[in-house]
Amino acid sequence: MIEVRKLQKIYPGGVEAVRGIDFDVAPGEVFGLLGPNGAGKSTTIGMLTTTIAPTGGTARVAGFDVAREPLSARRVSSVVFQEAVVDRSLTGRRNLELHARLWGVEPREAAGRIGEIVETLHLSELVDRPVAGYSGGERRRLEIGRALVSRPRVVFLDEPTVGLDPRIRAELLDLIAGLHDRTETTILLTTHYLDEAERLCDRLAIIHSGRIVALDAPGRLLAKVGAEILELRVRGSATEALAALRGRGVAGEDAFAVGATVTVPLHALTASAAIAVVDELGLATAIGTREPTLDDVYLQLTGDRLAEAA
Repeated sequence: MIEVRKLQKIYPGGVEAVRGIDFDVAPGEVFGLLGPNGAGKSTTIGMLTTTIAPTGGTARVAGFDVAREPLSARRVSSVVFQEAVVDRSLTGRRNLELHARLWGVEPREAAGRIGEIVETLHLSELVDRPVAGYSGGERRRLEIGRALVSRPRVVFLDEPTVGLDPRIRAELLDLIAGLHDRTETTILLTTHYLDEAERLCDRLAIIHSGRIVALDAPGRLLAKVGAEILELRVRGSATEALAALRGRGVAGEDAFAVGATVTVPLHALTASAAIAVVDELGLATAIGTREPTLDDVYLQLTGDRLAEAA
């Protein structure tokens, strides 16, 4: 449904925001672009939605080249931007009706679609009120409803939960997951929230400084780190501690150090055996084990913690 090949965007002044990325998205798939602010996620969405002209490479949405056939690519897709675009002076229903009209949906058909959307997105108590009185989460739901009025084959969600409080964010994630379960719509979302990517995405691409550094299902990305992580704060040089652990067979090539913290994926070695070696070497001021997260994957690949980079 989405085909991206060597896609590149260089802004005036030589700023290379997207550096020749490649990925495909299958029909009905939820595909995520995971990375911090400035990684190139929104620029990629902009090129796929024809609002930003690519500098190089190609991208197709439902078979339509976004640069050569922008109107056709727009007809089969819809986008929910980071910033709200609904008219706050109008009711939610009027916003949906106007969007349907702009997309050429016949009035009778539009009424049916809007009724379905209102029910699906739990907007029945809001839809006839002016949008100015909506909360941030309620506006987000209306934004998603607006995007669905044209029955798009592809929906782009650019940081759909940013700025929402935890409870509203959790509700919106449930809504997006339910939408995917009930329809065959292909969804591409950008996010810097690890739990969001892991929960919603069938596959995700980790993007860093305009490049894709990993692409797989969340579970497979985590499996590459291992089932358990040994994490220790060290005295002195973390690099030297890491070398010592590698010398004793505790750490492999996938272990890494950031600041005073050494992270060791445990594969064949048990946690108790690894901790015994650390104690013997007298390396740690604090030590513990835990399950890996996507932050470990990102940190291993880039040397940055995603939360700090975002």
